Amino acid sequence: MIKTEEQFEKLFNNELTFDEGRALLLDIYNRGESYEDIATVAKIMREHSIKLPISTELQDKAIDIVGTGGDKSGSFNISTTVSLLLASLGSVVAKHGNRSITSNSGSADVLESLGVNLNLEPQQQIKMLEETGFCFIFAMNHHPAMKHIMPIRKSINHQTIFNILGPLTNPAGAKKYLLGVFSPDYVERMAKAVLELGATNAFVVSSSDGMDELSLSSNTHFAYVGGGLISYGLIEPQKFGFNRASKEAILGGNATDNAKITRNIFENRATDAQRDIVLLNAGFALFVDGKARDMKEAFEMARMGLESGKAKEHLEFISKVSNRL
Repeated sequence: MIKTEEQFEKLFNNELTFDEGRALLLDIYNRGESYEDIATVAKIMREHSIKLPISTELQDKAIDIVGTGGDKSGSFNISTTVSLLLASLGSVVAKHGNRSITSNSGSADVLESLGVNLNLEPQQQIKMLEETGFCFIFAMNHHPAMKHIMPIRKSINHQTIFNILGPLTNPAGAKKYLLGVFSPDYVERMAKAVLELGATNAFVVSSSDGMDELSLSSNTHFAYVGGGLISYGLIEPQKFGFNRASKEAILGGNATDNAKITRNIFENRATDAQRDIVLLNAGFALFVDGKARDMKEAFEMARMGLESGKAKEHLEFISKVSNRL
């Protein structure tokens, strides 16, 4: 572990050659990343990031709704839509994300298409959090070391530890998470890493059909982090009153297509499956954020946010403030 820590410190400091860096990533992949590895490298990545100097009070309230990506599901931007809905319901959402890497539209791409200004300095991002309960933390602007690490990653034709680090390296230091991973194999490891990194509450989820979200088309594996403990189980959407729907029913497209789907959801013009997968994920996010006493209340809150037009109005407010700052 100490050797791993030393080597990754050198990697982030650009003190390894290309071949040495590549060998490091291949070695940790081949032996399988432990939760200790994941937490250790995430801590180093956090230390090398450009942080948001938010108050302790705001940091304790902050939640990130984020996935690792890499599930290749082709869905619309579910976690981004859920993030905007939660902000309209009084949550403090520090959304960490990037442009598309493995999909047609990353969170940055769809937010840009929704009229949100992404090019904000840290102090302006804090203003966004304070005024709107939402800010987008553009990963490419906050992790400068990735400029020299990215070519090494791209030289490897399979995933590396960096495919799972993004959600754990939020520069705002969010303490609460709805965190999706691309494979159920990583649920336990990511939950232990999240706890190691100081999260107070989190759901780590991965669906049986390969989505880094809670799914309508299958059960979803989860780990719940709370009170310093971790519990595990399966989430069955029908038990919460949701109808099963195929993965094809929540497919997205490019950023413009996905922005239209988000707007349709907020304007109550979406399909049942598009609306329901947002409600399902938003309910669990509201519960982990402490906004609801139980899941029934959480789903009712999420539904009200959509049906009342609150989410639609708040999206326009977020866009307006981001372009004013």
